[in-house]
Amino acid sequence: MDVILGFLGSAVSSPWFCLALFAVALLDGFFPVVPSESMVIAGGVYAASGSPDLALVVVSAAAGAFAGDHVAYLLGRGPGGRLLRRARPGTRRHGALVRAADALAERGGLVLVVARYVPGGRTAVTVTMGAVGFPVRRFSLFAGVAAVSWGLYGGLLGYVGGAAFEEDPVKGVAVGLGLALSVTGAVEGVRWARRRRRGGEGGAVEAGGVVGAEGR
Repeated sequence: MDVILGFLGSAVSSPWFCLALFAVALLDGFFPVVPSESMVIAGGVYAASGSPDLALVVVSAAAGAFAGDHVAYLLGRGPGGRLLRRARPGTRRHGALVRAADALAERGGLVLVVARYVPGGRTAVTVTMGAVGFPVRRFSLFAGVAAVSWGLYGGLLGYVGGAAFEEDPVKGVAVGLGLALSVTGAVEGVRWARRRRRGGEGGAVEAGGVVGAEGR
């Protein structure tokens, strides 16, 4: 355990950690299997003991998330969007695209911010926003809000865990991840309840499921 703690502490306290965090958060924006949230929380845990600096953790995570969201948006404007836009009228894919465009025009900013906290949801939403031609200035504004709030959320979760378990940072990371999973579960529970109340209508436009329909 001491070896693991020493390795983890050295990695997180390294001057390269924040650069790695930026890169991982960027990749997670369009390749959502990279554990960016875990890295943010780990950075916050060790920030409670003084290294790295919490502000640098938050800024690195937010900047990477902001850049990654724009990569996904551009993918939607390019190859990903062409596949959606070629859908024939009357198909499920075309219907999903029309519903997505309508919903995003009405409340796209809120959808983007909420999707940042839904596993895999942010990629579906950002790609779809590019595909339906959501205005890039509005996209950047709300992507910034989402990225900063997410960076603060992950960094502060870790910081709280690190402060509570200063002598055992692994427990601090575990507590931070547990809290994050609880928040994610609560968000998913609310979305499930809303889908049931609406009888499933508009399910393809929910954050995290905008591109859920297949063409027929």
